[in-house]
Amino acid sequence: MATPAEAGMNPVTAFALVGALGVGAQWLAWRLNLPGIVLMLLAGLLVGPVLGVLDPSVALGDLLQPIVAIAVAIILFEGGLTLNFKSLADAAVGVKRLVIIGGPVGWLMSASVLHYVGGLSWAAASVFGGIMIVTGPTVIAPLLRQARLKRRPAALLQWEAIVNDPVGALAAVLAFEVVLVWQTAATVEEVVWTLAIGIVIATAVGIAAGWGIAKSFSSGWVPEYMKVPVLFVSVLAAFAASDSLLHESGLLAVTIMGVWIANAHLPSHAEMHRFKEHATILLVSGVFILLAANMSRETLLAMNWQTLATVVAVILIARPVTVLISLAFSNVPWAERLLVAFTGPRGVVLVAVAGLFGDRLVQAGIEDAAMISSIAFALVAGTVVLHGFTLKPVAGLLGLTASTTPGVLLVGGNRWTVEFGKLLKKLEPPVMIADPNRSHLRDAREAGLSIYTGDILSEGAEHRLDLVAYETVIAATDNDAYNTLVATDLAPEFGRENVYQLTREASDSARYALPPKLGGRAIGAGETYWQVQRRMWDGWEFRSTTLSEEFTLEDWYNTHPEGIPIADIGPRGTLRILGPKDSPKDARGTRLIAMLPMKEHRAKAEGQA
Repeated sequence: MATPAEAGMNPVTAFALVGALGVGAQWLAWRLNLPGIVLMLLAGLLVGPVLGVLDPSVALGDLLQPIVAIAVAIILFEGGLTLNFKSLADAAVGVKRLVIIGGPVGWLMSASVLHYVGGLSWAAASVFGGIMIVTGPTVIAPLLRQARLKRRPAALLQWEAIVNDPVGALAAVLAFEVVLVWQTAATVEEVVWTLAIGIVIATAVGIAAGWGIAKSFSSGWVPEYMKVPVLFVSVLAAFAASDSLLHESGLLAVTIMGVWIANAHLPSHAEMHRFKEHATILLVSGVFILLAANMSRETLLAMNWQTLATVVAVILIARPVTVLISLAFSNVPWAERLLVAFTGPRGVVLVAVAGLFGDRLVQAGIEDAAMISSIAFALVAGTVVLHGFTLKPVAGLLGLTASTTPGVLLVGGNRWTVEFGKLLKKLEPPVMIADPNRSHLRDAREAGLSIYTGDILSEGAEHRLDLVAYETVIAATDNDAYNTLVATDLAPEFGRENVYQLTREASDSARYALPPKLGGRAIGAGETYWQVQRRMWDGWEFRSTTLSEEFTLEDWYNTHPEGIPIADIGPRGTLRILGPKDSPKDARGTRLIAMLPMKEHRAKAEGQA
């Protein structure tokens, strides 16, 4: 590792570098369509043990451990926010089994592998085994979107990751408490008593803090613009208060606090969502970079065949056995069981918690716990890379892929969306039309299109719809305000570049006009709902044209001077929605979708009829 002089890094510069690397890695991963965790791992290792640019233990000194501890506390709180008991109750039987049965079985299997294959003591293995059951939701989501699985296997993997995230954290925290108390207590009675006190204190602090937040938010005691800061400070206060009453109980307290708030049915969903978004991006990336950079070259070189064997045993033994036992005698088809058994990518929560607990256990006298960090990094890197490259082909072999082409979600049942959907369906991309009014979907049903009756923004839609299969959203109802709400709400999930809406009608009064920064991108010629519907009434239609060397884009424009390009599909099946300023790709094999006036011979035939 580099010395302070060599590193030349003060705490402010170190913070700036960590932030830039973390956020930059996630941005680059988005641009390259790669799992962000892989690039964060590479960035941390590159500036740390490889080049010696950053040594967090030197640059931050005694502040490193408290910073990591606080960040992990907030990450665990964010995980607790996802554990809604109603969602678990409404989840499929397979998800319940993976959580209720799979959690303990996975804990036991992982701990056994770590002990017998990895050579860790039972104390270190039990702590690390708890957090190893977590399949990171921030990792699984991009993999599912890339693989385009069918609805049920995708839901199984996604919901398992969401629910097991806080469950695994709780398991690791409890095991950690047991090990620490066992190391420091003189008798069994003292162990039980100290542990019981710790759990009671952490639970009481967590429930009190969660109740306080829920009460203050629901009663209107906190203004909207203050909710995120108040929530952030309350998490820190709960963590510090619990830790001051009983050392190392703070993590359990904030996790319970998050679970309590998640089940308080608060109306402040937007504030919770913003907090989770920001916490995930900033803290997760920061902690990951710090822990990766803090690894020594000796630790990296210490990774031997035993580390590799441990990772392989977790992937090929612990994970499959856990899943197959959990789903035994269920109605889940064998193909889906095998896919879920094969797929278990670990995320940054594993590394963050493992890194913190590893150091704490070493300080408590459990020396082999120093191996936890290296095994955690190896497991994360191995599972993410393996599943990132193999999930799609394995799902294809098992017949569990929904489509090879990104899907389109059309919000609003009308002639324009139905005709557009019918053409897209012929060209392979999966299409779904959603509308709260069932009568608006009659033409879509008769055309054989997939439909959803209900509000696309409702909790019911979140549970019943397989949104992973869709990459593009087009809001095209006759209500401009609702279109804007749909586009604004779904933009964080789909990416703002993939959310479109029909242009809003110009308002005569600035008072009632919607802010221009809200909503999605314009589509086609940037026309409003009534303008596109008027074209449909006048006989316009959607048509597809395949470009070639003999018939180029210029030839198409010369042939159809009035045509309005709406989308193009590249030779590799990539769908791209076109806006007023976008030009279709002029490449051989590109299929251009456009709105065109009805062909002359068809217009004459319909006129004679």
